[in-house]
Order: sequence, then structure tokens, then C-alpha cells
Amino acid sequence: MRFSQAFIPTQKQIPADAEVPSHQLMLRTGMIRLHLSGVYSFLPLGWRVLRKVAQIIREEMEQIGAQEFLLPTLSRKDIWEKTGRWQQAGDLMFRLKDRRGADLCLPPTHEEIFTSIAAGEIRSYRELPQIWYQIQTKFRDEPRPRSGVLRGRQFLMKDSYSFDTDQEGLERSYQLHRRAYLRIFRRCELETFTVSASSGIMGGSESEEFMISSPAGEDEVVLCRDCDYAANLEVATAGEQQSDSPSPSAQSQAEKVFTPEKKTIEAVSEFLELSPSRLMKSLLFISERGPVMALISGEDQLDEAKLNRELKCEFRPATPEEALELTGAHLGFIGPVGLKKEVMIIADLSLKDQDDLLTGANQDDFHLKGLEPGRDFRVEKYAQLRMVQSGDPCPCCGAALEISPAIEIGHIFKLGTKYSQALEATYLDPQGEQHPIVMGSYGIGLERIVASVIEQHSDKDGIVWPISIAPYQIHLLPINPAHQETKELSEQLYQGLLGKGLEVLIDDRELRAGTKFKDADLIGIPLRATIGEKGLNQGKVEIRFRKSGKVIKVDKAVALAKIEEIVREMEKTVQSSEN
Repeated sequence: MRFSQAFIPTQKQIPADAEVPSHQLMLRTGMIRLHLSGVYSFLPLGWRVLRKVAQIIREEMEQIGAQEFLLPTLSRKDIWEKTGRWQQAGDLMFRLKDRRGADLCLPPTHEEIFTSIAAGEIRSYRELPQIWYQIQTKFRDEPRPRSGVLRGRQFLMKDSYSFDTDQEGLERSYQLHRRAYLRIFRRCELETFTVSASSGIMGGSESEEFMISSPAGEDEVVLCRDCDYAANLEVATAGEQQSDSPSPSAQSQAEKVFTPEKKTIEAVSEFLELSPSRLMKSLLFISERGPVMALISGEDQLDEAKLNRELKCEFRPATPEEALELTGAHLGFIGPVGLKKEVMIIADLSLKDQDDLLTGANQDDFHLKGLEPGRDFRVEKYAQLRMVQSGDPCPCCGAALEISPAIEIGHIFKLGTKYSQALEATYLDPQGEQHPIVMGSYGIGLERIVASVIEQHSDKDGIVWPISIAPYQIHLLPINPAHQETKELSEQLYQGLLGKGLEVLIDDRELRAGTKFKDADLIGIPLRATIGEKGLNQGKVEIRFRKSGKVIKVDKAVALAKIEEIVREMEKTVQSSEN
């Protein structure tokens, strides 16, 4: 491609609304342009990169026997209602009506549609296992789109689905995907790690996320540097730790204390001169199973994903009116003692065997101190409810845990039979008995891979593309193209490299050398060959590696062969790292 004919609208200045490096550089290199909040157009340079990522994904998916589909971006309502996700998706789902008034949606994922196809076509165990996938546009009505393509409202995803007869088959399909994902990320030269994760509204028994560490990440992961423990903050657990607060008196008795207008942990702690560890947060929710009160230490935060795992149903915070009806007090003064109605009480494990605790007295302007779970109120269940904090002991080895921002680039789920049961996707076994198909779901965000590569492979001058997904492999840079010998050799190299099947961008613009060099560093093509009058006077062509900055000078007569040799060697290095 000739730069003079290409549409590569580079920008010198960092866009004011772009905060993370990948967003800044994708705008500055002319890869993307904003269309509306959370929705971007991919321009030619960006689309070339995205297509290369898609090709790597296709090759690895086909390697595990997956078959590619293309499903619609419009979906009917009824299949989503059968799985319950029409309601669960809430405002994140784009919904619309057609001219006849039928309810439709723009799917954020395609479990329902793929499963409905399986339900209509698969009859026997002989037709299983199957792995189906697609690369398709998805939609999520994000309330706060940000960080460029890392959190958008329209995005491109590879989603695949496995269909097996049993859990053993699901495990095989799951591990096939897990290994394929690791190969995909290695080919894109991404340094990733895997964490246990919450399945959310996807459901299922187990899921893992593939992450990269990055200050631009919106996820938080918990890591142990002394062992392999890693988990998303939503599901992370900590080992037992000794409290640093004074030992309470074993003879403490429940006692009501006056706390006028003191509704927060901070206000009560300061007023009574008590450590927050002696206070107990009483958090009231309304769930599909009825009212629930979650109890955690005053110095902790509730992890709602963990509460959801215990309740196994949807829930929401109680309204002020509901709290008053259930407890007799306003929020800020509620607690587990003397409730007006039946409420399920779940307490964090850290509260077990504790006493001399303080929480709301279910009377405005009063708290109860000297409380002991089990003696003064009944606890239905103790469970891990608190959010892990940096410095907590690792549950595996006891070392201090770290919390780090990260970007999720892939997520795999063991769905089990959630969708097949809801949509009646079944098969007959050898004895003629009917069973629900056992499913898995596996997603990769293509734009997230591109942005993550830029986060990991960039410097102060611009992007540093890996050879595997670079928009072009070689950047030819003639200095003063009007110089006859420069023009002739540049054209000879350009045509020769194209003839070798290589991807070349030649900067044939009549601009100052400094401008060309800045654009070359910004765009970040792995290999740059500079042809100029000064070098040609010595019979040389200068070759520069974008990643290392290393420069070599080669005889102009062998420049074509040398450039091809270097590119082939770079490709070979990537291929060997896949094994």
C-alpha cells in the first residue's frame, strides 16, 4: 500500500478524551474513530489488525474441530424469556420492536440462539460432541462506556459453544478451549494469566477469565506472588487471619446504647470510640427467597457476587420503606436482634465465634453492643461474604495477597444444562433415554485483544506491533522520493517484497523526513527500511527494528533478500513460541 493513497489519518496531539494508552494510540494512528458513545468505526489500518486477530482465532478454533457459523444480530424475545435472561439482562440489553410490535433484542451473547439450533437439530448421542463458533457483533448498553474499545456498547466477539453428552465430555471440550486460548494469546504476543471467576448471569458451575495486568484494566484480580493462586476479586477468598483488635470479654452482655443520628460505621465508631472491627454491618436485601440480612465486619465490604453464590437467586437492596417494615427502624439503625418479620441471616465467616459486637438495635438512634452470634440471634449460615483486601493471607500458602487492575480478554464457562433444559435441547442415549445436552460457552473479545496488545506493546513514540498482527510487516521509507536513485530502488524493493507475498507500506509522500519518521514510530510496523541519498552514496539501505531500536545497514543489492529473511525469521520465532 502506498501511503499517498492510503487512508491513515494520524494525529500529532493526544486526544483530550482518551485516558488509557490503547485508546490514545488507536485514535492517533487512525485505527478508529468515535461514532457515538461506546461505538467506534474501524478504519483501514485498524481493520487490518482486527482481521489478523480473527484469522489467528479461526485457525486455532478449527484446530480443535470447531465449525464456524454466522448467527443473526437480531433475536426474538421468547427464547430469552425461557432462560430467564430477558429479565436478568436488565438495561444492559438493547431492545426494540419491529413494525408489527414484536419484541426483539440485539444479543450481548448467543447462548440462546445456538442452543435453539441444537434443540431443533440434534437427536442422538451419535451426533455429539459438537463445537460451534462464530465471530459476530455483540451489543451491551453500557451505562458508562470508556477506555476506547475496552468497554464499548458494540464489539466484535468470538463466541463458541460445546455440546456434549456428559460432564466428562464437557471437561474435554473445556480443556480444548483453554489450550486454544493460550495459543491464541501467545500468537498475539500477549502475556496473560488465568483467574477463577464469577459466572454471573451466564450461569454454570465453573468459569475462568484470561487477563492481562494493566493500569487501564477495569477488573480487579487477587494474586499471590508466592504460589499460583489467582482469582477475580468477585470470587477471591482469603485464608484465616488473626484479628489485631483487642480480645473481647467473654462475659459481654447485650446492651442498648444511645447513638443519636449516627448511621454510618465511621460515625458510630468515632462516637463510641470503638474499632470498626468491633462493629458489624447489617445489610438488608430482598431476594427471590425472601428478605435476607448479610452480616460482615465493620472494616470489610460485602462482595455481592459471593452473596449471590450462597443465595443462588436474584436479590436487591431493601428500600427504606421495606427496611422499616421488616425491622422497625430506618436504615443505619437496623440489626439482626428483634426483627419484626422472618428474615434469613447469613454472616461472614470472620464473625463466627466472635462476641462483644455492635450493630443497629432496630430502633432509631440506638445500637446494641455486646452481641454474640448464635447467642443473641440465630445465623442460618456462615459463608465467605467479605471482599478480599490487599494484604490478606493467601488461602493456599498464607502469603500476603495483592490486588491488581487487569483487562479481561477471554472468559470460558462450564454451563452444564442450564440452557439445554430451558430450551429443550436433548439427545437420546444408546438405551433410548432422553437427556439434556451438557454445554460450555467460550468468549474472546477481538477489540480487547487489539487494545491489550497496544497496552503491552507501546512506548513513548507509539505502538510496537508484534509481527503476527501488525497492519503491515514492512515500512519502506524513502527519504526525498524525488531523488532518482531513491525512487527507483524504493519502487524495486516495494514491488519485489509484494512479489514475495509480504505486506508492505511505502511512505511515498513528499514530506520532511522527520514527519515520516514520527509517523513510522507512531504506527509501529515491526520492520522499517530507510532508503536515502546519504545511504545510497555508500551503497547501503538502513533496516531498523521497531521493538529493539536496533539498526543494521545492508548492501542495496541484497536489501530485498535480507528484508525477506528477517521477516521470515520473525514469523518463525512466533510460530515456535506457539508449541
